[in-house]
Amino acid sequence: MGRRTSLGLLVVLLAAVGWAVSLWLPEEAPANRRMPPVATEEPSSSPAPQPVDVRKVRDDLAGLATVARRPDGMAAYERSVFGGGWADSDGNGCNQRDDVLLRDAVEVRTGQQGRCDHDVLAGTWVDPYTGRRLVLTDLKEARQAQAIQIDHVVPLSEAWRSGASRWPEDRRRAFANDLDNLLAVDGPTNMSKGDDDPAGWRPRKGFQCAYATRWIETKARWSLAVDDSERRALSEMLGYC
Repeated sequence: MGRRTSLGLLVVLLAAVGWAVSLWLPEEAPANRRMPPVATEEPSSSPAPQPVDVRKVRDDLAGLATVARRPDGMAAYERSVFGGGWADSDGNGCNQRDDVLLRDAVEVRTGQQGRCDHDVLAGTWVDPYTGRRLVLTDLKEARQAQAIQIDHVVPLSEAWRSGASRWPEDRRRAFANDLDNLLAVDGPTNMSKGDDDPAGWRPRKGFQCAYATRWIETKARWSLAVDDSERRALSEMLGYC
């Protein structure tokens, strides 16, 4: 009987020692952990937003003309009315895509292509719309090139509806390549945004102030109008400033 008790105590002691040792050992990574994809999308802290003069932006919004949202507002619209591909508007040898990718990158690797001395080959970006971190290793590969896209904050079709349909061709081409209306963003998020205005689509809450400010400044700079629902949505987003 005493022997059985001793064995029982030994088993309990060994179990306790094993439990104590396990507290000091690191957890083993699961064998089926997946490696991250080439274009990763991870939560990331975004850079601190620039200060906004909210009173001025609200004044700019109040100064925009109002236009009715008509169902036929897209009549005669085609992407080609704003010109073809990206232009080199500032004459630096690189088109607007490379200029925006370079400007918005956290880290970037560039090369020489023709006259362009900053042909963007790879890099890291923080998508302003979602806050996710995008790491791309080869932007010459089609899938990765689509993972980061250059977005017109005020879409071309929205500009068409709100005044650009009356512009001459050279003014529309200039609008399509306006760097202040362009952002490097997550590809799928850009596709979900489509040509919606702020009444139909909004970025994450932390970027709504900056988004509304850029939208209003673009429309004011190009003398474009807003409709009532768009104006209300912009005013609401400025409440996050």
